[in-house]
Order: sequence, then structure tokens, then C-alpha cells
Amino acid sequence: MVTDLRLDGAGLALAGSHHGRRAPAEAPPAVLYAHGFGQTRRAWSATAAALASRGHAGLAYDARGHGGSARNPAHDPYTGHQFTDDLIVLAGGLPHPPLLVAASMGGLFGLLAESRWPGLFRAMVLVDITPRWESAGLERILGFMTAFPDGFASLEHAAEAIAAYLPHRRREPGPARASGSLRELLHQGADGRWRWHWDPRLVDELARDGHRHQDDIAQATRAVRCPLLLVSGGRSDLVSGRTVAEFLELAPHARHVQLADATHMLAGDDNDRFTATVLEYLAELDRAATPARSAAHRAPAPVTGAES
Repeated sequence: MVTDLRLDGAGLALAGSHHGRRAPAEAPPAVLYAHGFGQTRRAWSATAAALASRGHAGLAYDARGHGGSARNPAHDPYTGHQFTDDLIVLAGGLPHPPLLVAASMGGLFGLLAESRWPGLFRAMVLVDITPRWESAGLERILGFMTAFPDGFASLEHAAEAIAAYLPHRRREPGPARASGSLRELLHQGADGRWRWHWDPRLVDELARDGHRHQDDIAQATRAVRCPLLLVSGGRSDLVSGRTVAEFLELAPHARHVQLADATHMLAGDDNDRFTATVLEYLAELDRAATPARSAAHRAPAPVTGAES
């Protein structure tokens, strides 16, 4: 069952979806999904549905300036602090620290959020992102995102452009289904043209100078103590053996799994294997937590003061 929600970010309204076998009030999210730059919460639909069917309710949200979430006012430029604050507000408002499953941009803000508020997350799954990244891969992504400033004349035109950008992906089997998927990524303006759902200001205000913040993100990663799993794509042009090696030096307690045939768009390239990897990780976390819960039950904390 999917329930769409309006969420409170750090001073901005965000769009969200609760995935669970029961209503949100009856099944608080155990997993929080944060998408990558230019995506929406719908990128997690297949994984969130699979995890929910196994009893792991989840909450996916559109980052500010993306999808159904509000955009910054014209006088308020986008900053990394805002996205990090949104994540802290959402995770901090849940009954228990969630597992964060975060792709690309979402993973970077997850590392910053956890370093600022230790214990915010139970654990983190970083999806093809490391504190430093290959600049050529980022330029390719931004080049595609800015290649059509006037939008597309039709959904078919958009589908052709995406197919050229992702030639390894199998195209949707029919025009109706393809149009349905694209309507989650584009919106039609008054002029009839289809444009990306995200605020164009995000490229210049947030993404282009992201390399300036790599030292800060690396320092934040060094401070993170919660369990970490990095899932990378073997064909990614954003994450490389070099950046993975540095990440594992910064966070020696982290684990790394590579999906050999996947690109940076990992969850979309090989969703079955990606979802299976997350489920295995959740099972490991649950097994590790069971002895701790049993010990806590056997040995309650001592009383340190009298009641007033």
C-alpha cells in the first residue's frame, strides 16, 4: 500500500510516499529513501514495494526543488545546508532511527546529516556515491540535464533523448507505458512543451560547484560511526576504484558491494539485485541487533538518582 503525504522539511513543504502493508500510523517507516539529483521519490518505488512486502515500511520523499516538493523562493538560493536540514528534520521526526537508503546527492547529504547528528540513522546504504567523485562523470550528467533548456515537444521526443543517454537500458515495451513513466519525470507547461520536474536553478546553485565541498564531505564521513554499506556500479563513471578506496579509508567500518553490470543509475539498471542486497543488509542488521536487545532486557540500566 502506498500513501502519498505532505511532509514538513526545514521550512519547506515536501512531497512523500509511505510504503507499507498498513497505514503510516500503524507501520512507522523503518527505511527512509533519499533520491539523487534530478530524480524523485518514484525512483524507489520497486525497491520500497519489495521491502514493504517483507515488513520493512518505508518513507520516500522528493527533495526540495524536485518533483512534488516546494521550490525555494526566487530570493533564496539552494544550498547543501538546506537539503541536509530537510533530511535531519524528516529522520529526526520518526519514532526510531531509520535505515537511510540514499542515492548520489541523497547519500552526500546523508553523510553530512549523520555527522551533525550522530545516531540520526540506524545505518546507511549509499548508492553509487563517495565523498569524492570523478568530475568527468558529473559533467556528463549535468550535460544531459541541461541539454534541453526549452524542454521537449512531446513525450516521445523525451524518450528518444533518454534512450540515447542510457543506451544500455531496455526501452519501455509500449508508448502508453513509456508515457506513464515519463509523466513522473516531466511536467507540461502552458506552451505545451514538456520540461524536467526539477527547478533549473539547482544546477548552477547546487551542483556545478559541488567539488568545492568534497573536503567537508570527506571530513564528515570520517566522523560517521553508524554502519555503512556502499553499493556501487561496476560501469559507473562517477564512482571509481580510486574513490571507493578513499571512502573505505575514511570509514574503515564500511562495507562495499559492487554490481558489476550497473552504471551510476544503479537501482534502475539492476533493481532486483540491488533490492536483494538491501534486504540482505537489513537481515544482517537485525541479527546484530538481537543480542544487544536481549542483553539490554537482561541487564537494565542502573538507577542514578532519586525520583522527585
